[in-house]
Amino acid sequence: MTEIAIIGGGAAGAAVFGALLRHGGSTGVHWIAGPAANGRGVAYATADERHLLNVRASGMGLYPDQDEEFAQFAADRRAGAGGADFLSRRLFGDFIEAQVQRRSEAARRQGRRFAVHRQEAVHLERQAGGYRVHLADGTAVDADVAVLALGALAQRPLRAVSGDALASGAYELDPWRLPQRTHAPRRLLVIGTGLTAADTLLSAAYRWPHAELVAVSRHGLLPLAHSPLPLAPYPWQQDLNDSLLACTGVAPMLRLVRTALRTAPQTDWRSVIDGMRPVNARLWQGLTLARRKQFLRHLRWLWEAARHRTAPQTAQTLQQLLEEGRLQVHAARVLAVDGHGPLEVGIRDRASQARSTLRADLVVQATGLDTAAAYTGHVLLSQLLRDGLAVADPLQLGVAAQPDGRLLDAHGDAQPGLYAIGSLLRGNLWECTAMPEIRAAAHALAQALAQAGRSAGDATDGGTAPPRRDGTVIPFPRHNDMAFGEFAET
Repeated sequence: MTEIAIIGGGAAGAAVFGALLRHGGSTGVHWIAGPAANGRGVAYATADERHLLNVRASGMGLYPDQDEEFAQFAADRRAGAGGADFLSRRLFGDFIEAQVQRRSEAARRQGRRFAVHRQEAVHLERQAGGYRVHLADGTAVDADVAVLALGALAQRPLRAVSGDALASGAYELDPWRLPQRTHAPRRLLVIGTGLTAADTLLSAAYRWPHAELVAVSRHGLLPLAHSPLPLAPYPWQQDLNDSLLACTGVAPMLRLVRTALRTAPQTDWRSVIDGMRPVNARLWQGLTLARRKQFLRHLRWLWEAARHRTAPQTAQTLQQLLEEGRLQVHAARVLAVDGHGPLEVGIRDRASQARSTLRADLVVQATGLDTAAAYTGHVLLSQLLRDGLAVADPLQLGVAAQPDGRLLDAHGDAQPGLYAIGSLLRGNLWECTAMPEIRAAAHALAQALAQAGRSAGDATDGGTAPPRRDGTVIPFPRHNDMAFGEFAET
């Protein structure tokens, strides 16, 4: 009998959990989701309705099944009021909870064996034939397969930030904690101009209508905007993708994309970029380490702005703030952040190389996804790295893994039964953090694990877990013990 432990309570964990409940046969499923255990994670836990999805509702979903589309859920919840393609992330969080509840209840009726653990995983060790996951309350879960769905790592302060600035209370590492601040700043400075920074600026502009807003990043480029209406696909996308896959370097790829845009002026550039999405992971995997470094150094900033675009409503609001003079955007490098509050932020202008100092009552670090596993303070991931069960990606884009998500150990060998999904695989897949990629990966992983379980001779045992390796038998919790109320629709 195969036992699978999913570690992580965000959307990626919820996607794997639900996929295994549907496709896992008689596999026993443990979702080690932590105290929240609702699948929202950081991305969909926001309560601010101004924080919008950057994927159209028709392209969102937790599972790839046609009968569980987010667009229909949103239409039902909005009671026929109609609305934009780009809906709130809070609403998608509601959808995740509803879908997890739905699959959990269906699995319970079918007699499936599963448990939701509301403790954090703090240690993972190899055992004969599998893994033991130690939880924060001192209990442990034994599993044949473990899937790391840890989501975004906690932000680390930039090296330019002094200890005094961190201790002052005027430097905020977590942009999502802004609602907890009661004092209105006269000037708020956001480090970063990506999607996280955009949401931070929107919240701050509404919460503190008289505050001056400043954003600083090396290139000073805010995310580009989605088109208000869906676009026609680029007619020769397949030919372009085939040519891109035949390239061995970043520069030839860029030339191909530029040529496609130049020779088809009637085609919106966004159609070409979106049409590359199915092959982006293969393009990345075809690059050598040196070529990947070249991309990160020279083109990452442009790719991120063009590929991860904002909803049209978000872009319009930011543009209005710029035109009103409430928002300034600087293309500059942050050299130092110091002081006891207000803080002094030293910058070097990208164009002129001139140095200057900006004074701010509140500085928010909104530099986006942190995937530098080697430097993380995450308890479980740090332990895996120390014990050689995982190794950091050489470019600090998560952990090293095979294309199927199996982690590599300190010797470079694939770990049997130890997988990752989502942001930890960015060094391996590059495109793996958006919900469309996550749900497809979760579905594929669940099917592969279910097939492996059937090949190993899985058989239903009527609701009891297999013996622990110390000989004791652990019954799975009854439905009433599993607190399904936390999955209720809100």
